[in-house]
Amino acid sequence: MNNQTFITLSNARAGLLCNHTSWDPETGSYSFETIPGLCRIFFPEHGLFAEFQDQVPIEDENLYKEFGIDVETVSLYGKRETSLLADPGKLKDLEVLFVDLQDIGSRYFTYSVTLGLMIESIMTHAPNLKMVFIDRENPAGLQVEGSQLPGKYSSFIGWTGLPHRHGLSMAELALFFYKKLDANFPLYIQPLESQDIRSDFTTAHPENIQLLEPFDHNKSNSKNEILAHSQFIPPSPNIPNLATPYIYPGQCLLEGTNLSEGRGTTRPFEQFGAPYLKPLRLLNDDDSFMKYPGAMLRPIRFLPTFHKWKNEICEGFQIHLTGKPYHSLLHSVYMIRSIKEKYPHLFKWREGFYEFGSEKKAIELLAGDALILDYLNGKIAFKTIKEYLCDSENRWLKELYQYKIYKRTNFSILNHS
Repeated sequence: MNNQTFITLSNARAGLLCNHTSWDPETGSYSFETIPGLCRIFFPEHGLFAEFQDQVPIEDENLYKEFGIDVETVSLYGKRETSLLADPGKLKDLEVLFVDLQDIGSRYFTYSVTLGLMIESIMTHAPNLKMVFIDRENPAGLQVEGSQLPGKYSSFIGWTGLPHRHGLSMAELALFFYKKLDANFPLYIQPLESQDIRSDFTTAHPENIQLLEPFDHNKSNSKNEILAHSQFIPPSPNIPNLATPYIYPGQCLLEGTNLSEGRGTTRPFEQFGAPYLKPLRLLNDDDSFMKYPGAMLRPIRFLPTFHKWKNEICEGFQIHLTGKPYHSLLHSVYMIRSIKEKYPHLFKWREGFYEFGSEKKAIELLAGDALILDYLNGKIAFKTIKEYLCDSENRWLKELYQYKIYKRTNFSILNHS
């Protein structure tokens, strides 16, 4: 990070939105250890070190004092919906806010909404505050899935306009929010060193968006695949490895059901089931269920130690990716509907309050689309939902170009299937 502009900004009165993924393998340090002017750390759901499970409110201001962090720490996930917004007083006394945060490429992952809300708060309460965004790669890659979220389904697990799997890097995601919110505060982006910048980037964006010298968090990993995998930092407790972001765009829908999505096990989202999934032959005979393109299912039994079906044996499946293109969302909606139809008296939709920002049922917020909900409830054919998602993904591919920093191309696999 030897860029002079970056150094100058670092010496200002600074805040930092981050969690433990802000660790640099080149230096062995966290971002909050290297910014000279740092006086305040903001952190998202799960805590600064992702030590808390989902939907656990964090309000202890002295939580990290004993860890050796002497600057003020501010949770952006507490007991009330207002906790999701940074206190205006915590922004107004800052000169610059750094953002160094890892997303996993799906709109339900709450860090994206935390980012959007922070940009909105700066616009409203601290319009002269500079933001420095340290880009991080999207571990789910350039593939896109799903449909853009209508406003009526928006909540803390979904920002209006984002599809289920967006295909953007973290800084590109910031540009999405910046443009959607019509922001105009100074935004500095430190891009990834390993990627070529769009030749028209400067002319495509206003002058208050500037690129700094690039920096590559994965520079030391580029020639060593084993090292790259060993240095993957799970951004939250239930994203344990690099396969999870490819499965999560579809399997997160299981949160809206009484099926275990594997929380309480070492393979969340990769494995799923329930005590009532018996006999397995009801599903084993369905090739589209068991051998969907890009994945194969292996029948298993597992015992969640917490969350749904705690301490009860679940019968279910583990998803094994084959290395070929895989559309998690389509596979998951097919699996959920199949289980719902084969176990009509045992399968249930999750009831009750689910997430900040909406009173709708969990499955409504997660699916975020009336046609997907119709498919899940048996009202339309699989061909219809597949064609609809193909069209939706093509519309998003046309829109997302305006948020792109790099020359690389996003894609939908439904255009070729």
